[in-house]
Amino acid sequence: MREVAPGIHHIPIPIPYPMKYVNCYLLKGDGHALIDTGLDTPEARRALTEALAHFGLDLADLDEVLLTHHHPDHYGLAGLLEAAGARVRMLDVEYQRGHAQWTRFEAHLPQTLQAFAQHGMPEPVRAGILETMRATRRRLHPPQHPETFPDGAVLEVAGMTLQAFWTPGHADGHAVFLRPADGTLLAGDHILERITPNISLWPHSRPNPLKDYLEALERVRALAPERALVGHYGPVIPDVPRRIAEIQAHHQARLEHLKTLLARGPQTAWDLSLALFPGELTLAQRRFAWAETLAHLEYLVAVGLAARLEGRTIRYAPA
Repeated sequence: MREVAPGIHHIPIPIPYPMKYVNCYLLKGDGHALIDTGLDTPEARRALTEALAHFGLDLADLDEVLLTHHHPDHYGLAGLLEAAGARVRMLDVEYQRGHAQWTRFEAHLPQTLQAFAQHGMPEPVRAGILETMRATRRRLHPPQHPETFPDGAVLEVAGMTLQAFWTPGHADGHAVFLRPADGTLLAGDHILERITPNISLWPHSRPNPLKDYLEALERVRALAPERALVGHYGPVIPDVPRRIAEIQAHHQARLEHLKTLLARGPQTAWDLSLALFPGELTLAQRRFAWAETLAHLEYLVAVGLAARLEGRTIRYAPA
């Protein structure tokens, strides 16, 4: 719970995922605000309550919650904090797309399961993944009355001026928050230390998330932040341009690997994901591997380096 930038305190919240913690940030100034929340689990509730108590606060003392995106580990406790009195805000795009995924969860499932089948995922795997998705939904407490802001909005939060920027890719409505006074970037999962953010294509998402993401990386580079406070590991990345270059190189290498795999002949996204992400993965990790493979395939299709072969089962081949 150290101070990682003036008035900004790091609060690690445990999550039942390989990263082990999500990084939330308490802004202490003229009031108190929290950037992201953690999952709604007993362990997360306890960790957040104890962290706030360290500063002489409880849940009701939070004036505001700003969400970088709708993924469960960043959003799951937002409804609890709203019920305690906090104002909850997110980017307008994320309200329309990400927040709606959780408030209309069951309605979205048929389209998702159809996409799994069309892209070659075996039925037993689909059934197992469906249960993991429902288990995740049970760990969420969505806000009931979130407020929104547009791309580029200037926000006054806990006495600090932040500017919000839309950075799609990891999530359709992902936002980062720049504090111009000192160049601190609250980056969410847009850039991460040690690992690269998952860039996935889902039935309900924008059609080319990898293109979105690479363009958003350049947008963040142009902001010239002095440091990034990130959603996992870190929590501080001091050299943002260097990390952006590393992430860009990673995706270029993955695209080249995928082109090599495609040269073997037409294959489904599921089969290609097994080759691109070999080894033992949990069902949740295998779902993300499939969706990231699909995002890279559709990027290659968009730039004319791969072809999508339509049919009851969709396959991909060299263009």
